[in-house]
Parts: sequence; C-alpha cells; structure tokens
Amino acid sequence: MKLPELKIGQHVAKIPIIQGGMAIRLSTARLAAAVAEEGGIGLIAASGMGFDELRYEIRLARSLTKGIIGINIMVAAREFARYVNTAIDEGIDLVVAGAGFSRDVFPMGKKSGTPIVPIVSTVKGAKISEKLGAAAIIVEGKEAGGHLGTDQSLRDILPDIKKSVSIPVIGAGGIMFGRDIAEVIKLGADGVQMGTRFAASDESNAAPALKEFYLKARPEDVVLIKSPVGLPGRAIKNPFAKKILECTADEPETCGACLKHCARNFCIISALIRAQQGDVDTGLVFTGEYIHKIDKILPVKEIFARLLKEVEEIN
Repeated sequence: MKLPELKIGQHVAKIPIIQGGMAIRLSTARLAAAVAEEGGIGLIAASGMGFDELRYEIRLARSLTKGIIGINIMVAAREFARYVNTAIDEGIDLVVAGAGFSRDVFPMGKKSGTPIVPIVSTVKGAKISEKLGAAAIIVEGKEAGGHLGTDQSLRDILPDIKKSVSIPVIGAGGIMFGRDIAEVIKLGADGVQMGTRFAASDESNAAPALKEFYLKARPEDVVLIKSPVGLPGRAIKNPFAKKILECTADEPETCGACLKHCARNFCIISALIRAQQGDVDTGLVFTGEYIHKIDKILPVKEIFARLLKEVEEIN
C-alpha cells in the first residue's frame, strides 16, 4: 500500500503522520523536529509551558528541521489565546487545539494564515469546525491517550465524520503499527495522528524511568480517571492514579489558575510534570489504550522505517 501525502493549508507532509502533542513537556522541539525530518508533522505540546519557553522550543525545532512544525494546546488552558498568538508570532506552521472547543481560535488563524486543526469526536463538531474555517480536523476515538471526548472507537466514528466534511480528516487513537495506519486510511482518513508510539521514542522528552514504565504496562493497567479539566483521561494505573480513582488524591494547596475551569480534585499540571520527570509513583502517566503493544524504545527514524515497511507489505 502506498500512503498519500497530507495537505493541511499550504503545508504538504510527504508522510501522512502527525505526532501527537503530549504534555507536559513530552513533546518538545527534539521530538517534533525528528518527526518533521522524516516527512511527518511534528507537534510541540504548549500546555504547561511558559511563553518564553514555548518561543524557545519553536525556534529550536526550526533550527533542527525544515519540516512542518505545529503546536498542540488545550482549549481548557486559561491562557489558550495567548499560547496560540505566541506560536503564531513565531511563525508556527499550524495549531492543533484539543481538550475542549474554541470558536475564537479560527479568526486568529485566518488573520495570520495559520491553519487551525481542532480535535473532534462527533459529526456535529466536525461540521462546525469546517464552517468556522478549520483547515483540517483530527478525529479522536476512545483509544487515544490523555483527555478524551468520546467513549466510541475511532473505527466507528471516523467514516460518518469523513462523509460530513470536505476538509482533510486525520484519524487518532490506538494507532501503533503500519497495519493500523492502513486500516484507518482505508476507512477514509487522509492521515493519522500517533501519540503513544512517539512518547516511547528516544527523542521523547520523558525521563528514562517513565519510558521504562511504559514498557512494563499491561492491558489491565490502563484506566480512565476524572481529570480536573472536566473530561475523562486515559492513564496507566499507578499509586497516584489509584488515589484519583478512589477520590483520595490531595487537593492543591496552591493554585496557579492554569485552567479556565478546574474541579480541583488534584493539580493536573504538577502531576503530569512529576511523571515527565520520572516519578512514576506520584505522577499522572497519560497513555493510549494500547501502550502494552510497545516493547522497545526506538529512535523516531527507526519508528518511521518500521511503519512504512509494514504499510508497504499491505495490499
């Protein structure tokens, strides 16, 4: 099977793979640039970064590749608009917006000519996105990691959403191997987004202890927790996730007001930072549903080579 190119706005990715934006600080310049260098689209996860830090990461990525670099930002972030404008000021190639829906982001993109790509899980969300000016949409199923907008499989929701819009549709959730890419493309997707596979890469900014923790995960370890954002989140069960499930996690003693709305059942920013730094006991480890299928940490170049070889072998 030959993969199509993926066109989003004025940008054309030779390989129709977007690397998911994984916060806090898993998806930084090094990972995004490595994916872009292989012909995909690399995303820097802006959520939880300082604005000067985001500028630095975008500039660093630009110094490492001439490929396509975007950001992923949570709509739920209180400073969502400022993150988007900061990235646009730095000449970012595209903006992916998830964990909520924003109508305000589309005029920002239109003014600067920056493609806006919302993450949706329903036909209604897809149609609204296209009407408001989305350059493409990412359709995310229940198999995805982090914050989820549906309890339905990507394979079930993608065909109807594809039929409802004329802009490019990127499938996300549970895509680990070449056969998954081929299946989703055959369902009508113009490309795929992959997060978990790239979280477990050499270039991922996850601490070595976190990467090793990924490799030990079993199917029964993957759980849904209640995020302060107001959405369910998919994570690996560890002592901290167990506390969240039992409603015994400590409430924040101080609050940086990082979210527009926060349930305050725990501080998600702090929990994600702890995990990224390698604290797999008291950190929140977000993951996709099929983390157990990863058995080796690989460089991005090797991940792409394997994926493309697997796709080529499919009729």
